[in-house]
Amino acid sequence: MSHNEIREKFLKFFEERGHKFVPASSLLPTDSSVLFTTAGVQQFKPYYTGQADPMKDFGSLDVMSIQKSLRTDDIDEVGDISHGTFFEMLGIFSFGNYFKKETINWTYEFLINILGFDKNRIRPTVFGGDENAPFDEESFKIWQSLGFSENQIGRGSRKDNFWGPIGSEGPCGPANEVYIDDVEVGTLVFNEYYSDKDKNLKPLAKKGVDVGLGFDRLTMFAQNRSSMYETDLLLPTMSRLPEDLDDRVKRIITDHARAISFIASEGVVPSNKEQGYVLRRLMRRVITQIQIHPEIDFGAIVQSICNTYQEFYPELNQQNIISVFNEEEDKFKKTLGQGLRELEKLGSIDSGSAFKLYESYGLPFEVIKEMGGDRAKNLSRESFEEEFKKHQEKSRAGAEKKFGGHGLLLDTGELKAGNEEELARVTRLHTATHLLHAALRKVLGPEVKQAGSDITAERLRFDFSFPRKITPEEIKQVEDLVNDIISKDLTVTKEEMSYEEAIKSGALAFFKLKYPPKVNVYSIGDPAIGGQAFSKELCGGPHVSQTGEIGKFKITKEEAVSAGTRRIRATVV
Repeated sequence: MSHNEIREKFLKFFEERGHKFVPASSLLPTDSSVLFTTAGVQQFKPYYTGQADPMKDFGSLDVMSIQKSLRTDDIDEVGDISHGTFFEMLGIFSFGNYFKKETINWTYEFLINILGFDKNRIRPTVFGGDENAPFDEESFKIWQSLGFSENQIGRGSRKDNFWGPIGSEGPCGPANEVYIDDVEVGTLVFNEYYSDKDKNLKPLAKKGVDVGLGFDRLTMFAQNRSSMYETDLLLPTMSRLPEDLDDRVKRIITDHARAISFIASEGVVPSNKEQGYVLRRLMRRVITQIQIHPEIDFGAIVQSICNTYQEFYPELNQQNIISVFNEEEDKFKKTLGQGLRELEKLGSIDSGSAFKLYESYGLPFEVIKEMGGDRAKNLSRESFEEEFKKHQEKSRAGAEKKFGGHGLLLDTGELKAGNEEELARVTRLHTATHLLHAALRKVLGPEVKQAGSDITAERLRFDFSFPRKITPEEIKQVEDLVNDIISKDLTVTKEEMSYEEAIKSGALAFFKLKYPPKVNVYSIGDPAIGGQAFSKELCGGPHVSQTGEIGKFKITKEEAVSAGTRRIRATVV
């Protein structure tokens, strides 16, 4: 059974049971408390709390999705048969329509009747209860009714069988976990509570269901493979690696290359913080292996990943992925060889010496642990992270002293930069955002209005009102128009005037903001259209002086945020 067939069978099975398909959300979440989308439920949080109406947005109380996700908490386990950083979740969700009985019965039926798994290989677990929430007796009895004996149903702790919330607060509840041959393949979460920031639990007005089935692991068992790296999802990539490489190293490179491909296609670039830091860690682990095994062809690996996934994720851009990787490789190779030589000189490697290698030469924890061998046997990620936190606290204290009590060199809410290099990049991205806004209005019409913006050193994110999905042709038109204005190297001018004058002059304003009586108006002129401004907006800056300073503009993602609101992510290189 191919991975394509498993996708189709999942969608058909739950469509027949009243579920409406909802496209996956971005790998970069709107929830700022997490770096990446870690589960399919993230985009649906408002529907469990009543902040959004599923009937209005989806026409159904029951939905399903196939969600791309990324977690790094198991990164040290990557290399075995079933752990990875990037993965997909087959998810079903109900916002108050059905609950435990239907969920458990359908999950059982899908695994046994549709995917053909042997019942004797399946082991369910339920929440055993603690001082804050009771034993999930209802789920226990439903599994018993399906023929599982009391001894076959595990009773788990809060750590394993009570799920959520995602981030600092949100829906949560007892969970059933489903194992095949002692490998977890699914989690059935029954949202009964809302957890506030202080971890207090309150009953939800409407109970909800959140089911996530691990696609890689289901595929492994459906194809009777001993490892998820032997399925038709990952074997084509594994086969592009040199045969004499250790299997564990092959798996690490395959997993990390897949994660790199998806993160880079979201417009993230390597950096020393947040998503960029995760991308850098993954890239540098792969780059180290390429340094040791020069015969590894990263371009061929990425091509294989794109061939497998591009039908479902057309945003994967092979050329862009390789370009971002090569740039990081060029930066890292200058110090990598020296770092590895310094590593070889060390006797016992503890957290202090490991962090010095990271700080001086960029060697990630995973590389130090792996290449250090027995010398690093007492080195733990916890101790390394503790050293990292100490360093961050020192750096933050220094920055606060330097910038008069502010940890960031720039933080307007919309723009964030921690140093001069980042400030220069967000300035380029900020001006590019103005060009994007103007280009959208010229291609799609004046009904386009800004609904929000967020700019980091890695990317820009622009929300705007528009009633439908933008076509690939329209996206290309917008992108080409922005790059055309950049190529003309037009002057960016600033004028100070009253708010009323600014609006009368045709300057655009973000009406959710409250402007002072005197405002700055930034204009980007275009001599090709009679000296009229291509873009004219109320803004606090900063901006480049000439559009040519921006560089090449690239749209990496276009998606819906909510009904009538779209989001574009983009970067500049």
